[in-house]
Amino acid sequence: MHLAYPAVLSALLFCTGLYGVLARRNAILVLMSVELMLNAVNLNLVAFDVWLSRAAEETLHSGQALTLFTIAIAAAEIGIGLAIVLAVHRNRGTADIDRLRDTAEGHGPDGTDNDTAATGTAAEKAEATA
Repeated sequence: MHLAYPAVLSALLFCTGLYGVLARRNAILVLMSVELMLNAVNLNLVAFDVWLSRAAEETLHSGQALTLFTIAIAAAEIGIGLAIVLAVHRNRGTADIDRLRDTAEGHGPDGTDNDTAATGTAAEKAEATA
């Protein structure tokens, strides 16, 4: 088999994962897209390892060893990432990345700052009681 076939498949997988990371709003789908990108890298590592082992006299299989490390790191990443997403979903009630970013920056759901909205309502209450 030529090296071009797994390289093209890996490029397609990586582009699909990159589109998923950039276009999706759900945190779990973003984590799945990152996993797809890591699997594309694993495919490249194994394909180039097989291609280079045919050309060289010594076969160290370093690409396959790096693939095993990448799989272990990806498993830990998805476990920790999913735990964080579930904890955030329990606390905030959503896994939407845009809403989480807005609440982290201090913006309310309507686009106003929480600090200005709180002081504005306090001033209106003071005027209403006076």
